[in-house]
Amino acid sequence: MKGALVETRAERFAAMGTRIELHQFGRAAPDALLAGRRAIEAVDDALTIHRPSATTAVNDRLIAGEVAMIDDPVLLDALAAIAEAWRATDGLFDPTVGSGGGAAWPALSVDRGSGHIEAAQPTAFDFGGFGKGFALDRAAAAMRAAGVTSAFLSAGESSVAVIGDHPLGGAWPVAIPHPLDPERWLVELTLRDEALSVSSTVGDGAAAPGRSPMIRPSDGMIVTAAATAVAVDASGAVAEAMSTALLVAAPDAAQRLIGADPARRFTFAFDDHTRRMTA
Repeated sequence: MKGALVETRAERFAAMGTRIELHQFGRAAPDALLAGRRAIEAVDDALTIHRPSATTAVNDRLIAGEVAMIDDPVLLDALAAIAEAWRATDGLFDPTVGSGGGAAWPALSVDRGSGHIEAAQPTAFDFGGFGKGFALDRAAAAMRAAGVTSAFLSAGESSVAVIGDHPLGGAWPVAIPHPLDPERWLVELTLRDEALSVSSTVGDGAAAPGRSPMIRPSDGMIVTAAATAVAVDASGAVAEAMSTALLVAAPDAAQRLIGADPARRFTFAFDDHTRRMTA
């Protein structure tokens, strides 16, 4: 017996410095995909540091040691999500850079009610991959509000989010390729109303032009060890923060984070950039 046809729609565009794809399955409001796109573009406009934005305006004030005023609700929501991610990663995810080169989130004072933000030292934001997860969260929320019950959203090859079940039933199967051997998988997972993030110091994505290096918040050092981290969470923002934290963490700290959710957090180390995994 032939199965019923599933209505599908897709939206593809460039934002957040990467290729965005939104795939909707089943019936929903005609503008559901557009709502998802607009949500992502709003995040891009608010969080980018590559052109004038709400974030660059705040950075200019904080770098000068002045109090900044945030009137962009997307940026305010992003800062609230960062506070959650900072706690979830034991402070190992920090999108700030202080005057000493290290992380500066604990030195910030943010008043969401008034929109005032100030820092105890010259500070700037660089949201990096966090912005992609945060954008996917907002796109998924907008699409759900428009009636979408099954969708696959991606921001590049390292950030995905899913809504509901796979259109053929059950959870969404996702396989993470080995960054140095495309014929092998690192791990295979299933997702349902979750987001996944991959962070890596090796592979094509790590070598992309303009890609910021991974920085260890505690000392501001660049992380160069050949490794990949994978994290899944109900929040795309937290998943992005967690994969970053796992990549920059010392082994004992990484194991503590993995131990809190071993079925959804993974690290893989590679010996001298070869195809052999050492952990």
